[in-house]
Amino acid sequence: MNYQETLDWMFAQLPMYQKEGKSAFKKDLTNTLALSKVLNFPEKKFKSIHVGGTNGKGSTSHMLASILQEAGYKVGLYTSPHLKNFTERIRINGIEISREKVISFVQKHKNFLEQQKLSFFEMTVGLAFDYFADEKVDIAVIEVGLGGRLDSTNIITPEIAVITNIGLDHTQFLGETLPEIAFEKAGIIKQNVPVVIGEKQNEVQQVFLDKAKTMNATITFASEDKEMYATDLLGDYQQKNVKTAVATIQRLQGFQVSQKNIENGLLQVVANTNLKGRWQILQEKPKVICDTAHNKEGLALVLHQLKKEKYKELHIVLGVVSDKKLEEVLPLFPTSAHYYFCKPNIPRGLSEEDLMAKSKSFQLFGEKYESVEKALQSALHNANQEDMIYVGGSTFVVAEII
Repeated sequence: MNYQETLDWMFAQLPMYQKEGKSAFKKDLTNTLALSKVLNFPEKKFKSIHVGGTNGKGSTSHMLASILQEAGYKVGLYTSPHLKNFTERIRINGIEISREKVISFVQKHKNFLEQQKLSFFEMTVGLAFDYFADEKVDIAVIEVGLGGRLDSTNIITPEIAVITNIGLDHTQFLGETLPEIAFEKAGIIKQNVPVVIGEKQNEVQQVFLDKAKTMNATITFASEDKEMYATDLLGDYQQKNVKTAVATIQRLQGFQVSQKNIENGLLQVVANTNLKGRWQILQEKPKVICDTAHNKEGLALVLHQLKKEKYKELHIVLGVVSDKKLEEVLPLFPTSAHYYFCKPNIPRGLSEEDLMAKSKSFQLFGEKYESVEKALQSALHNANQEDMIYVGGSTFVVAEII
């Protein structure tokens, strides 16, 4: 199989959560452990940092990788989902895994992957861990896919665990309340492994304190740190992630990281890791910004940031996935903006008609478009140079225009 055929085969094996939704969620680690055994336990051959949480785990993971790269280490980075190319998920010092490595891994293990009925995400985790072990990384930053306790990445025993915050997302899998979701996320806290919690939230802090006590894990709440650092990731909301990343590095044992490494790492996140889609400015006059925020807490931060921008008229290109609770996110959006409703090009995408109809009840008005590209082109056509265009609502909307 060539690269495209290999990817098509992987995507077809078992539904992929990002495209299909609930049917792709698996509730145990049996498959991942079976694959690990076949691969000769690659996760035991490299050190790691495990990063979970509802929002900010991607940005925090990239910050951590960037800082460790500045300190001269060979750093693996595993994140999901990808925006443009599958290989974005698996990087070493910012360089994506080669297509050849993806092909050879699948060819070598294809029979086992089929027999065991591994999901797309499970085999991708196996590929990442196998690659990091082969390449002898000094440390790998591993971002949780979904939840924590039962996530495929949770076969690692990291040097330190990180949970950024808890918000209401993926409630159909993780629970309807913040403490229920926190319980799932807290599943990455391991025996005697320190944990950093990004934000101290009254509703859930006890869940983490209890779990840390049970596991004899030292616990730190990063939001209590007063230090401020500059970062090249735009948006005030990144300061929460900065604090989390810095607190983690400061508590990471066995690695030599200077204050200068921390400062430079935070200023070079995009250059060192190739992060995209976080308050990313695509052009000026009119200013076009995209952001992958897609749940209540994430969108609240981004829309707050939007209020600080100076513009004449605001145009919003908006698309969402069908399992999003619109009654929670739509009230966050400004009623004064012009809307361009669209459907991200995945099976899970909500139709532009449905989104437009639902938005009307929240006084959000505009036109509908059959693709993200057409919606953006229309916004660019309508906007003058002093206007601003925001593109978002879903990772998959952003993926189509960057």
